Formats: sequence, C-alpha cells, structure tokens
Amino acid sequence: MRIVIVEDHLMFREVLRKVCAEDLRHEVVGEAEDGLQAVEVITRTQPELVLLDLHLPRLDGFQVIERIRQVIPEIGVLVLSSHCDDYTVFRVERAAVRGFVDKNTNSVAALKQAIEAVAAGKPSFSAPFRRLRDLRHRDPNAFDKVLGNRECTILTLVGQSLRDVEIARRLDISEQTVATHRLNIVRKLGLENTTELVRYAREHGFTLVAPQGDGAMLP
Repeated sequence: MRIVIVEDHLMFREVLRKVCAEDLRHEVVGEAEDGLQAVEVITRTQPELVLLDLHLPRLDGFQVIERIRQVIPEIGVLVLSSHCDDYTVFRVERAAVRGFVDKNTNSVAALKQAIEAVAAGKPSFSAPFRRLRDLRHRDPNAFDKVLGNRECTILTLVGQSLRDVEIARRLDISEQTVATHRLNIVRKLGLENTTELVRYAREHGFTLVAPQGDGAMLP
C-alpha cells in the first residue's frame, strides 16, 4: 500500500516510517510536517492511505481531510492523535475516516494492527475512541444532540477563554449575539454559569482547534 505520513514531530514520524516501510513492507511515498505541506504531498503522490495527526501547524487534520477529499474522494485516512475526547471523537466520526489510534494509550503493536486492518479494508478504532463514541451516542443530552453548529463554534472559542467581544470579532457577529448564544449553551447543557461552561469546553475537547464560521461541526 502507498502511504503518506503526516506528523509534525520528527521522532514520531521516523517511527511511523520504520513501522510502515521496514516492519509492514508498505511503500512510504511522502511525508509532511504541517497541514499545507500535507495537502501538496498527498495531491502530488496520490497515496492509498494517509496516516494523519490532527494537531498540525497551518492547517489542522480536519482541514487536511476536507481538502484532500475534494481531490481524492476515496482516499483512506487513519488518524493518529493524542487528543481523544468527546468533541474530537465526534468530528472524527463526521470525517468518515477508516480508523483512529490513540497515541496516549496504544502501543506500536496496536499501531501496526490498525495499519494492517485499514490496509485490508477494515475499520480500526481504539478502545478509548469507541468508549467515548458509544457513551455519547447513548446520552440524549450530549452536545451534538442539543447544540447547533454556531453554538459549537462558539463553544470552541469559549474554551480558549476568549471574551465575547473577541468571539464577536472572530465570527463577524455582534457582541450581544455572542452573549445570547453563550446563555443558550449554558441552558442547553444544564450548566450553572460561564465558569462551568469553560470547564465543560476544556474537559470535552472543544479547544483543539479554533474553527472559523459555522464549519466547526463539519469534517
């Protein structure tokens, strides 16, 4: 299988290259250390599988997926991330990738198994990913069931401790509109105040990226 590795940490990128090329005998046709470089390399080399970190400079992993799918709709993506939280899991689901490896809990052996499973056309999602996914699916009050796109976008910015005036400027809306959204989010999530809202945003992973506009809920 022709593989492109997208990872901003050199040491981990070298580990991935060894696993793919030496241990599993796949062909590594390109590497990238940031999102823009990843789009260029993937578009040029046309791999069958991309090993993709999510937390990247310039473009995050979700933006990379969106762009490369416009060029290679059928491309396989195996996400490798140290972020395994509710919002990340939700966005990975929406991105329709083939697998997810949790860097914090999975071993190199598990990584090899995931690559081989995906190469064989099978899905491969780590146990922490599946647990969070299933818990959210069973929860009638989960954020994706009670919040809209704009509210989730605002929640990612609240999680970064931005003030209403900063959020309004970022989204090109009025400060009063932001305040109204914030109050609605607090109410819908069953929280008491903004302090609890900030804590919720951070605990549930609404801080990995700062999406622009209403695209926060989309792949």
